[in-house]
Amino acid sequence: MTHPDPHPHHLTPGYLSTLLRAPSYPPVRPALDPEAAELLDPVYGHRPVGPLDHDLTRQHAGEPIGERVIVTGRVLDSRGQAVPNTLVEVWQANATGRYAHPVDRHPAPLDPNFTGFGRCLTDAEGRYRFVTIKPGAYPWRNHSNAWRPAHIHFSMFGAAFTQRLITQMYFPGDPLFAYDPIFQSVPEPKDRERLICAFDLDVTEPEWALGYRWDVVLGATPFEEE
Repeated sequence: MTHPDPHPHHLTPGYLSTLLRAPSYPPVRPALDPEAAELLDPVYGHRPVGPLDHDLTRQHAGEPIGERVIVTGRVLDSRGQAVPNTLVEVWQANATGRYAHPVDRHPAPLDPNFTGFGRCLTDAEGRYRFVTIKPGAYPWRNHSNAWRPAHIHFSMFGAAFTQRLITQMYFPGDPLFAYDPIFQSVPEPKDRERLICAFDLDVTEPEWALGYRWDVVLGATPFEEE
């Protein structure tokens, strides 16, 4: 039995930027030679992962403004096995819906105590954990009165560099879901639900932060499935 592809099509007319970004040629197949082995290592950047890199609320002198949240979960492979020691990176807007990036022109205030970037390594059970601020919605000029739902960008490298997945995690109950072409570009409702984290009282810490749980399953690349 074959299942429909749960992923959004690379060319989604309602999401206008895909008209420019969608590739018009098939992917280039990697050469199966010794150089391909260099693709099997994750790229950590210029310094090792620091002990506070997972806590986006403790990277500056003061605390950022906004609703403190804990986001945790597991990174699994398509067989349900944990993916340990893999690099998980996140980036997001601040509580007012603005990124700390020079190209963001949204007229909302920046927060000097919030950069909006974090990373960690999964443990032996594939678990990750971030402490951050719930991001705000922001306008993005894709169409008239276009606003993005609150979301956090995730990057997972998996067991190999070629398995890197970049996706977005959303928060439950967002009224903007029905109006967002990026979220709606995932064809099936059940697959869109998999992009939404779940509130978890066991993750929530009393008098301090709400907790959310979100697991990620990494699929095999088309080349690995052959």
